[in-house]
Amino acid sequence: MRHLLNPLDFSVEEISQLLDLASDIEHNLPKYAHVCDGKKLATLFYEPSTRTRLSFEAAMLNLGGNVLGFASADSSSAAKGESVADTIRIISCYADICAMRHPKEGAPLVASQFSSIPVINAGDGGHQHPTQTLTDLLTIRNLKGRLDNLTVGLCGDLKFGRTVHSLIEALVRYTGIRFVLISPQELRIPDYIRTDVLDKKQVEYKEVDNLDEAMPELDILYMTRVQKERFFNEEDYIRLKDSYILDRQKMKLAKKDMFVLHPLPRVNEISVEVDKDPRAAYFKQAQFGVYVRMALIMTLLEVEKPC
Repeated sequence: MRHLLNPLDFSVEEISQLLDLASDIEHNLPKYAHVCDGKKLATLFYEPSTRTRLSFEAAMLNLGGNVLGFASADSSSAAKGESVADTIRIISCYADICAMRHPKEGAPLVASQFSSIPVINAGDGGHQHPTQTLTDLLTIRNLKGRLDNLTVGLCGDLKFGRTVHSLIEALVRYTGIRFVLISPQELRIPDYIRTDVLDKKQVEYKEVDNLDEAMPELDILYMTRVQKERFFNEEDYIRLKDSYILDRQKMKLAKKDMFVLHPLPRVNEISVEVDKDPRAAYFKQAQFGVYVRMALIMTLLEVEKPC
């Protein structure tokens, strides 16, 4: 039995196989309609979510399985004080696989230690979001045809953005990756990402605070919102929330084959006028999330690919 708690839980070769399966699902969706007949996915979301929770549910339903779970801690026995360990023990009696989102870093890891079913980390605090990373990798590979030799701009909240942390850890395993880290001083990447990942792997990167100057050199621009829920001080949030707003004028500075990604939800960091630009790929990215989660569910449940 395997879990997915961190993007590095899968090797580069295994990720390639998973992305190949997701691509086959995209182009042959009806073929997979019954591969998980009789299987149940539990979605344990202690924190609000739209895309991640619903895409997991859509993925399991597309595979012919069923879904149970809760959408907030208030609607679960966590409100009565039940521990994550006890919750997952109970859920293991009801479901075949579990997707968990939790505001505390490491909660899915704790769950995996007490679970008798595969546990998928659907986001833990500001730490990791591995299924979003798999979605990002599938999107980039689909749009650019490769996952190596790319200049990737990461813009916005790089301090608390778990999607950013996961994506950096995943992409450094590919050759020729270069990062441009665009953020205000207060929201720069954590020291452990800079030291233990980028410096240790000798990955080329630079930290800047000007989006306009970075635009012309990027192959991928990964925008993120400034996350109000991660701030302890509302004044700091208000001061920083409008640091970067991508609009039509900034898009004119970019390459014709540069693509914009965003894990969503957005607030105002991407102007709606950008949605019409063919390089805006964030809604396509959300669709890819369903295919990659279908592939992941099949992989962790060891379901055979249909002929």
